[in-house]
Amino acid sequence: MSNSARRFLVTGGAGFIGSALVRTILQRPHHEALIFDSLTYAGNLASLAPVAQNPRYRFVRGDICDVAAVKAVFDSFQPDLVMHLAAESHVDRSIDDPGTFIRTNVVGTTVLLQAALRYWCRLDAERRNMFRFHHISTDEVFGSLGKTGNFHEDAPYAPNSPYSASKAGSDHLVRAWHHTYGLPTIITNCSNNYGPYHFPEKLIPLMILNAVEGKPLPVYGSGENVRDWLYVEDHAEALILAVERGRVGESYNVGGRSERRNIDVVRAICDLVDEMIPDPVGSRSRLIRFVEDRPGHDLRYAIDCSKIERELGWTPLETFETGLRKTVRWYLENRKWWEDIRSGRYRGERLGTLVEGDADKVRRTTRRRSVSAASAATR
Repeated sequence: MSNSARRFLVTGGAGFIGSALVRTILQRPHHEALIFDSLTYAGNLASLAPVAQNPRYRFVRGDICDVAAVKAVFDSFQPDLVMHLAAESHVDRSIDDPGTFIRTNVVGTTVLLQAALRYWCRLDAERRNMFRFHHISTDEVFGSLGKTGNFHEDAPYAPNSPYSASKAGSDHLVRAWHHTYGLPTIITNCSNNYGPYHFPEKLIPLMILNAVEGKPLPVYGSGENVRDWLYVEDHAEALILAVERGRVGESYNVGGRSERRNIDVVRAICDLVDEMIPDPVGSRSRLIRFVEDRPGHDLRYAIDCSKIERELGWTPLETFETGLRKTVRWYLENRKWWEDIRSGRYRGERLGTLVEGDADKVRRTTRRRSVSAASAATR
């Protein structure tokens, strides 16, 4: 596929990865982007402020489960490429409310696939050949690793949370629409993203903000869980490369080659915050608190991203050290963005429950354990 001007339909484009993708798309001359987003708790138009005045940017508020709204967007915008990121994505929330994850991630993906298939079948031959449906997914669909090994594209799926199960289901649907109907699809599965504009419930931004504010830094279990970390702007470049040059029907793993234990991530954040805004009381590491682990917490994820490196020539530009430094500095320099979020419905509380169907017990537990009043979830 050539790199000439394209129309990108980006679902979930007001979210963390989606907004980074849109900002990156619009850095290219001539590309257009329409963002279709329902603006749930993690969707934030402020994350798109740097491109909001670009004449090649459009925004439509809508739900991917709304058949009529999705059809209308396809018909009016006439996309060349669909980048599907709209999803419920927080493991703790999925433990508390799995039904919402099934609705958005499974039903919503089905609605999009049906709309894309209808639209694609009506295109002329040249545009049919150019069209792609790119589904952006997660490494969590593969389950948990031991101390060694990596997830490859052909690894068996073994999701362990309602979130990862719903994403696994959506991956399978995308493959089915390709093999059954011929819809030209591509799937990418990424490791943990971090970087600017990350919603404060996630591990890295939550630890940065709590460290800045002198609040406890709650870490699940003993902090031994391992994740591979990918700087979000590196991920955005990989996504564009995959949709423009990836082979139809293939999947590509995207990782940062930066495995770290959660406790080491938190300590690195403490060191950077101490360096940039010293606290006369002492190191922020004194604020670390180990709290009760969440159910089904996978021990380790690690991505083998050699396929996308080999076939498409992508490699991450940031190491974990350079990316984390950029991230901490961004949060220190953009207080208004995160203060506006914290002044609203989300105030840094723990967002998941421990036992489905036992909300009263969980609320009592949460009140007793004030140090777990903020989520240290990794996804």
